[in-house]
Amino acid sequence: MSSSKGLASPGADALRDLDYPALVLHEDALESNLTAMADWCAEVGVLHAPHAKTSLSPQIVERHLRHGAWAMTAATPAQVRGLHRLGTARILLANVLVDVTAIRWVAEHLLSRTEPGAGFWCYVDSIAGAEALEHGLAGSAQPLDVLLEVGYAGGRTGTRTIDESVRLAEHVAGSQHLRLAGVAGYEGLMPSLGHDVPPGIDAYLADFRSTVVLLHERGLLDPAAVPIVTAGGSSYFDLVVDALGPHAFDFPVRTVLRSGCYATHDHGTYRRTSPWDGRGPGAPRLRPAFELLASVWSRPEPTRAIAGFGRRDVPIDDQLPVVLGRYGPTRQREALDGVTVEKLNDQHAFLTVPADLRIAPGELLSLGISHPCGAFDRWPSIPLVDADHTVLGTITTDL
Repeated sequence: MSSSKGLASPGADALRDLDYPALVLHEDALESNLTAMADWCAEVGVLHAPHAKTSLSPQIVERHLRHGAWAMTAATPAQVRGLHRLGTARILLANVLVDVTAIRWVAEHLLSRTEPGAGFWCYVDSIAGAEALEHGLAGSAQPLDVLLEVGYAGGRTGTRTIDESVRLAEHVAGSQHLRLAGVAGYEGLMPSLGHDVPPGIDAYLADFRSTVVLLHERGLLDPAAVPIVTAGGSSYFDLVVDALGPHAFDFPVRTVLRSGCYATHDHGTYRRTSPWDGRGPGAPRLRPAFELLASVWSRPEPTRAIAGFGRRDVPIDDQLPVVLGRYGPTRQREALDGVTVEKLNDQHAFLTVPADLRIAPGELLSLGISHPCGAFDRWPSIPLVDADHTVLGTITTDL
């Protein structure tokens, strides 16, 4: 795992003082993205529970909350514990909870909280899963708020039919340990089949909405609270709000988005899919906040250069990094037309370069990454820099 910790003290020059490769995070882009999402959520009347798994960073969690996040989302019980250690009042586990040790920890540490605004929610997608929760909660005086997860054929967890959802909701309604607080889903992994937007997303969101309405009409949702309706990753949150926003129901709901990757955006996955990178006319514009700095190591062949970074430094699950340019004596980034990353070893990058391009060992390259989660995973500490690449502080990924 790479790290520039110890070399990135405040005031350092990221274009001169770091060990390379170094992943840096641009403060101006990060702040712009956080503000854009907070303002938009307030404007359209939805709540935001950003996914903490994106960064696993206490500093970024704190910034989400400072920008008005209603809650934080976790993917695993370990992340729930991490958010609890940070003092996060509302935690949404966007997954089913079936391990008895984790269930008992939740019962002991989260269900007994009395501070105003505190809350914990997890998913349930089957009667067997509900029974696992009930078994782990035996002896607990407080019920657990659960969200019925609606899935789709070929997807991950979640019910597959409305009838299945109704049977599960009826089971939860009859449970002394569970309380049906709403409905959840995730549209972000639906197959796109080469389209900008997955062809099945409208039907899925319509089924999702129908499930919420039916459970409300049958009195299966907790009558003591406004139901939660939650979906919305960082790719199609605009469509989620159109289909599942408060305006889409004739009874009160709390629509909760879980977008997390928007905060840093990227030059790959979310540049292609985000509604705020060209898909939505008139929408705010997100800015990629990550930049990888890496040195040219060798020019062994006329059309080949080797740079000092590899798959241990950048995510590769979606696409390889893109070359943004190089920094010279003027500190201005110069474009490198025709230079592409062809493949990666653990610590070597194979670049294809035009034969007539002058590029020499020691030159500093600027690259953009794809998929923020994988970038955060590789760096235990990330320098936060200003527009002039002066280090302002450090973002850690130790939630």
